[in-house]
Amino acid sequence: MTIKQKLGAVQMATGPNVNANLCEAERLIKEAVDGGAKLVVLPENFAFMGKHDQDQLAQREPDGEGLLQTFLARVAKQQRIWLVGGTIPLVANDPSKVRAACLVYNDRGERVARYDKIHLFDVTLPGVDERYHESATIEPGEQIVVIDSPFGRLGVVVCYDLRFPELFRTLLDAGVEVLAIPSAFTAITGKAHWETLVRARAIENLAYVVAAAQGGFHLNGRETHGHSMIVDPWGTVLAQVPRGRGVICCAVDREFQDSIRRNFPTIHHRRLHCTF
Repeated sequence: MTIKQKLGAVQMATGPNVNANLCEAERLIKEAVDGGAKLVVLPENFAFMGKHDQDQLAQREPDGEGLLQTFLARVAKQQRIWLVGGTIPLVANDPSKVRAACLVYNDRGERVARYDKIHLFDVTLPGVDERYHESATIEPGEQIVVIDSPFGRLGVVVCYDLRFPELFRTLLDAGVEVLAIPSAFTAITGKAHWETLVRARAIENLAYVVAAAQGGFHLNGRETHGHSMIVDPWGTVLAQVPRGRGVICCAVDREFQDSIRRNFPTIHHRRLHCTF
């Protein structure tokens, strides 16, 4: 296995025009590839953010076919990268909802994993008149995802999942070494918690984290926090995009990770284990 390969995160401020979003995503992916990235993570809802949550119902695709899935497969193959496709709306069991699916493609353009967002953002933000109710339009997933990749054991979670450490411990039990976290944190929750949570998940699990976020103002009136980052297993922020569109790339040093896990073996000192 190659010891050092570069990982990249893409940050966007997605709107309701799918074609424009895909053009922007492809441009930013190419920028990450030019920077040496062999795995690129897109943010949550990279292809579409409508004026209303229900608008995504019109964009949902059957599993295995559709514009968005074709786009991800094509770009992964053309750029010869592993691509973590943020989230896209796929058909759900409930016809009035979608699955927020994160699809992973290898460098041949083959889909190698699908993760459906498990934890849904149903909250009222304190101190402001800002409410979210994802479960009204999204059907939750049930299964974790950890797969073999050239970069180590790769686990995928999405946005609000970041707040649930028991989920990450389950990924750790499955051998996770690198975490991809497509996200769209609000400006308020992001300012308060984003960096703390991303770094905590890296530190707790002695894992690399590639957290790709939405960052900016959106036509639906929403403001997202941005600050996409790549964090090493010691919790060091290796690179960050503050606001707006952009990319970051950093190398995964597997020897460093192995050394940390061997000499600072908190993973092996666990006494309590949970089942998801």
